[in-house]
Amino acid sequence: MTIASTRSLINAPGEPAWEIALLFPMQGAWNEDEYLALDTNLLVEFTNGNVEVLPVPTDRHQAMVGFLYVLLAAFAQRVGGIVRMAPLRVRVGPKKYREPDLVFVSAEDDPRRQNPYWIGADLVIEVVSRDGEERDWVQKRIDYAQAGIGEYWIVDPQQEVIVVLRLTADHYAEHGVFVRGQTVTSARWFDLTTMVDHVLDAK
Repeated sequence: MTIASTRSLINAPGEPAWEIALLFPMQGAWNEDEYLALDTNLLVEFTNGNVEVLPVPTDRHQAMVGFLYVLLAAFAQRVGGIVRMAPLRVRVGPKKYREPDLVFVSAEDDPRRQNPYWIGADLVIEVVSRDGEERDWVQKRIDYAQAGIGEYWIVDPQQEVIVVLRLTADHYAEHGVFVRGQTVTSARWFDLTTMVDHVLDAK
């Protein structure tokens, strides 16, 4: 295939505008400024020069995130904290940004809460998508611990389990593994609780 025919294919009606992609850095060559300059409603994470576009959430995923947001918003109002939901970038290390489903700090004036992105948090929650097991269970467990985030909830609707992790030194230990019929409890705040069934069955 000639260069000319390749260019015709690239510009053919119904084909993506591939040439626009060439305006962006290659994987591995992105810098933080280029990543932060992305203006999109997609969830895009950044690790060591590579960008990763996360899958679009499903209705059930968003129902669970919405339920947990309301739970955390009510708790935040009681303690003077702030909760946000994705998309919101959280810098978890040098050249590394994540976009947790929910991110919480217990004080409204926490200096880690900044406008372009947060620099850590007290609590993050991820609802695991069908292709996100490795990312949420393994990679983000390491990232959030290295960022010093004190508590991490993993909500896995496929396994119907909610795991609450607490930071111990530089890694997470299990505070609890909660299944249907049980009450999820925070490792840090005794009055931050909910039923597993209420989360998994959120409408």
